[in-house]
Amino acid sequence: MKTVVLAALAGGLVMFLTESVTHMMTPLGEAGIRNLPNEDAVLPALRANVHEPGFYMFPGMDAQAKTPEGQKAWLQRYVAGPTGLLIYHPHGEQPMTPRMLGIELLTDILAVLMAAWVATHGATYWRRVAIVASFGLAAWFSIEVSYWDWYGFPAAYTLAQLVDQVASFALAGLVVAKIVRPRAMAAAA
Repeated sequence: MKTVVLAALAGGLVMFLTESVTHMMTPLGEAGIRNLPNEDAVLPALRANVHEPGFYMFPGMDAQAKTPEGQKAWLQRYVAGPTGLLIYHPHGEQPMTPRMLGIELLTDILAVLMAAWVATHGATYWRRVAIVASFGLAAWFSIEVSYWDWYGFPAAYTLAQLVDQVASFALAGLVVAKIVRPRAMAAAA
């Protein structure tokens, strides 16, 4: 178990550093993301009408949308558009705080911890690398493809996340596969 934890720490750090590079030094970090047109006109309307931070969907589904008539009215608004999602912080916040970076590092370590534990079942070095890399592919299918499908996330963003997630797990896998050993070999040692 110590080697799995050590592999998770080392692999999680590699993943964190890989994601830092892909998000800050390559176009992957901005793929599919656009600036809000006419921001100077839109932001005052948001400030005047949206006072609580949150994750907003529009058109919204209020209590009336739970009735058959309300659902029909909501569907008409949705089809007519516009539709969208908004992550909103009315008072702003600091980007890339130590807290945010710490949470990112911790979640990377925890993700690699699960992958490292499963990788102990891989008989060869490259099989263990593939096991860890497959966690990135599984996460992409489960999360990013769903966001593309259900919420209309841009295809460029979704494909950039594929590269980012699989590459970061694969590079972490190179480290993990060196540290963890197959369970049968570890039991014999």
